[in-house]
Amino acid sequence: MTPRTTPSSGSDPKKTAEKPAEQTSVAKKATTKTVKAAEKAAEAMKKGTAKKATSKAAAQKKAPAKKAAAKKAVAKKAVTKKATAKTTAAKSTASKGTTAKKAAAKKIPAQKATAKKIPAQKALPKSAEPVEPGVLAEAAVAAVSPALDAADRDRLLTGTHHDPHSVLGAHPVPGGVAFRAFRPYALSVTVVAGNLRAELHDDAEGFFSGLLPLTDVPEDYQLLVAYEGSVQETEDAYRFLPALGELDLHLIGEGRHEELWRALGAEPMTHQGVTGTRFTVWAPNARGVSLAGTFNFWDGTGYPMRSLGGTGVWELFVPGIGEGELYKFEITRPDGSKTLRADPLARRTQTPPETSSIVHASHHEWGDAAWLERRGSVPTHEAPFSVYEVHLASWRPGLTYRQLAEQLPAYVKDLGFTHVELMPVAEHPFGGSWGYQVTGFYAPTARLGTPDDFKYLVDALHQAGIGVLMDWVPAHFPRDDWALAEFDGRPLYEHEDPLRSAHPDWGTLEFDFGRREVRNFLVANALYWCEEFHIDGLRVDAVASMLYLDYSREPGQWVPNEHGGRENLDAVAFLQEMNATVYRRVPGVVTIAEESTAWDGVTRPTHVAGPGGFGGLGFGLKWNMGWMHDSLEYVGKEPVHRKYHHDEMTFSMVYAYSENYVLPISHDEVVHGKRSLVSKMPGDWWQQRANHRAYLGFMWAHPGKQLLFMGQEFAQGAEWSEAHGPDWWLLDPAYGAEPDHRGVRDLVRDLNTVYRHTPALWQRDTDPSGFQWVVGDAADDNVFAFLRFDAEGAPLLAVSNLSPVVRDEYRLGVPEDVLAWQETLNTDAARYGGSDVINPDPIKPEPQGWHGRPASIRLTLPPLATVWLRPA
Repeated sequence: MTPRTTPSSGSDPKKTAEKPAEQTSVAKKATTKTVKAAEKAAEAMKKGTAKKATSKAAAQKKAPAKKAAAKKAVAKKAVTKKATAKTTAAKSTASKGTTAKKAAAKKIPAQKATAKKIPAQKALPKSAEPVEPGVLAEAAVAAVSPALDAADRDRLLTGTHHDPHSVLGAHPVPGGVAFRAFRPYALSVTVVAGNLRAELHDDAEGFFSGLLPLTDVPEDYQLLVAYEGSVQETEDAYRFLPALGELDLHLIGEGRHEELWRALGAEPMTHQGVTGTRFTVWAPNARGVSLAGTFNFWDGTGYPMRSLGGTGVWELFVPGIGEGELYKFEITRPDGSKTLRADPLARRTQTPPETSSIVHASHHEWGDAAWLERRGSVPTHEAPFSVYEVHLASWRPGLTYRQLAEQLPAYVKDLGFTHVELMPVAEHPFGGSWGYQVTGFYAPTARLGTPDDFKYLVDALHQAGIGVLMDWVPAHFPRDDWALAEFDGRPLYEHEDPLRSAHPDWGTLEFDFGRREVRNFLVANALYWCEEFHIDGLRVDAVASMLYLDYSREPGQWVPNEHGGRENLDAVAFLQEMNATVYRRVPGVVTIAEESTAWDGVTRPTHVAGPGGFGGLGFGLKWNMGWMHDSLEYVGKEPVHRKYHHDEMTFSMVYAYSENYVLPISHDEVVHGKRSLVSKMPGDWWQQRANHRAYLGFMWAHPGKQLLFMGQEFAQGAEWSEAHGPDWWLLDPAYGAEPDHRGVRDLVRDLNTVYRHTPALWQRDTDPSGFQWVVGDAADDNVFAFLRFDAEGAPLLAVSNLSPVVRDEYRLGVPEDVLAWQETLNTDAARYGGSDVINPDPIKPEPQGWHGRPASIRLTLPPLATVWLRPA
């Protein structure tokens, strides 16, 4: 774990700040006069003349007080009028759906922070106790403080101040302590520190200040901020030290903060003994950053953040703000314009189409310790691994994460899959993208519930013995102007070269993998899902588009790398760093590449160089897109034509051990006019289902792991639609063809059951000695037969007859040391909807050599079916 630091409370830079070089003569006179008056009043009280002194002082102040009161009334009306106008403007700049719409329609109330409300009409009580030298009574009026520098004032008003804490808050100056507050819309601001209560002077435009004759800055004090109709008591956000440690800043600057989500974003916390939320954001090109949200009517003017050194990080600790508050960052761009942006590291978001970030703290208590302890005991490529791919929003439309937790684990466990793979869960604005255009990389989509609700679902799956994989999309992001695109006014997360940033296929922007802070954002994001949500694996989307500079680009639209090649060296380095970091920090987790080319070494370790000089990318598994395309092309042919395409089913074994493969029949293959899996098959309804079952039997026996998209497990005829999900009505007993669909689902259950209990089908998936062809060239027969072996040499014989005829007495060569073979699975069985051509009895080998082997057996091969046999 990366250590974190917190600022030392032993020293306060505000206490040791340099005194202003100049003060106005008016300020000096006012300060001297106030101190002498206080001392004189105290002495008079001691002598019993306090009443006279007080009366005299009151008489002296009576006339100017009347003028001041009249002036204050006019100012209050002006401020109130300005507040109403500014609130209306804030409404138009707030994102869609925020509660600013409601706030702007009303008169400006007290701010929403957890504060006491005091009737505005109630007078502040004055103390009758004697005044000690240098100490004010409970109620008083602050003296005029040193004037705020005009440049500071202008920068605060325009949102371009890099260090608002240096001028706002409490600061020692000659003659006492100067208090300054910037509270647009406020009618008055009063400082309360212990027995001290002093109203600050209204300096116009939302600024309030006063000089109090104190020797030190109070360790804590509150502000009473009066608005029309109410008064808010709150801590001053500008009295706090930075809530982000030096080590955090150092790691962020180096691009090596592996727990970045703990340093950036919104973090509820207790800081200097006060509860609130620390807000931090990386925006190095910004001229200024402010915080806007439900707590300030979406006007960030009064909540400027400070820049922390040269890291590009801006920070503000806001007392009294907690979970559930909506917020965004108001960024002043280099050209002076402003933009309101969602937090790139928000842990929770509003439900789309609303776009605000939400302050979040997790309260989920995990119950999957036993699962986590055992998940890494066997390497993934040597373990059973069959995956059910799910689009959560449409699996059972309308269900929340918690409702899914009541149904999905039971369904997947019943079918025998070892894992589920969730299509992207991270927040995305357009549901039609299925989650592949992400705007909230650190937030599970709010469409189905809160982050803790999603944890509840993962926990439930783990407790059912099911691993959870998640699609992760680090290749690109959409151009929405409230998200990452030109986040601080210039290209930041995207590459500054338009040829490198614009994705030609999807209209999105590609990440700048060469920038260390961007790599850090993505690497930490991978760790975040694995560590915070206990995700067991990341399937990385669109890896090929990251690896090649010329991906989907014509000549002249891309620039070669420094060696003159087409490889994106920055992306290679990023993927290597991501994989190495995930495997180092989170044992038992697997990363999977959706990579569609012949890139060398996708699943090779990063420290092992290949023929091209590159180290491996370091993935655990890779989708076998070649097998998927070839095999689907074959089974889509009429059986009479399949002999001409026989090699499309056998070619995969030429490269089967070049990587650690997953065989994917994913959502991409059953949507956008590609038809569902059963609908790809030729022939009538019976033949389509028979082909479908035979293909699944071939797939589960082939070297590699298996992945099947939802709906294909019961031979859904329609393409998948994210609008309504799988056609569950096909399994309704009232539907006439329900047995046909239920039979296919029963087959999938049995495939998984036999698979999990047969090590020969998974233990040596990446070892060539675990596979042998029996016959791979029977093109005229449309027959494929091969042996699989486990670590002890125990075999399984898989035979597929992909012709629509029964083949009696079909002879196959087999190992001579097996005394008898027993049919353990037959996709033509009647319970699956087949014709029930089976081999019910044990089959003994004959000493007749065949297919280069000393023994052979004679089988009855059912039509359009796959048969598995094991030693009896």
